[in-house]
Amino acid sequence: MTWYDLLNETIDMRTFSNLWFWIALAVLWSSVSHYIIGVPYDMVVRATRKEGQAQQDLEDMVRVNVNRLLYISGVSGLWLLGIGCFLLTTLALLGFVYDIDLAQALFLMGFPLSLVGLMSLNTARLIRERQLLGEALRRKLGWHRFWTQVIAMLSVFVTALWGMYQNLSAKLPDDIHTPRGEIQQHDQNGPYHDRGRTRGL
Repeated sequence: MTWYDLLNETIDMRTFSNLWFWIALAVLWSSVSHYIIGVPYDMVVRATRKEGQAQQDLEDMVRVNVNRLLYISGVSGLWLLGIGCFLLTTLALLGFVYDIDLAQALFLMGFPLSLVGLMSLNTARLIRERQLLGEALRRKLGWHRFWTQVIAMLSVFVTALWGMYQNLSAKLPDDIHTPRGEIQQHDQNGPYHDRGRTRGL
């Protein structure tokens, strides 16, 4: 076995059978669930336990991030929305029409992230409009984190199901659902093709 064969077996370039893809997916959703509108959730926990200065630090951090998110959405929100829709549509077409694994994987990561992004903008808007502070602010951030984790679990579940389907279907021959008599007749008439390999003369 050459070093190239060893490297190719260690780092499989097929997306859904690549260990690094699943590690990246886990790290992605772990990070997204930890940072609520850019605020680390440990600050919320610390403010709940100690209040005082910890609560003041949380409110300052939330104020900075809320202003930042709403400013970006107000200045370039339509451009970001258009670019995001274009990218997601492109990935969906490349992945599920042209059957490109990498595009499928990026779409399954990007679409749920776009939902979390829209939810973050809505949370920031509600915090500013209602001037949430103290326990009400912590409760709002907690609910935001809860729904983010729900989206994360659904995303990982759907991605895992689709990945297993892709990995299993790649190893099945194209004629698995063809009656045996038709396969034998086709073998007598000429070569036939299995998925991922060709058998013939």
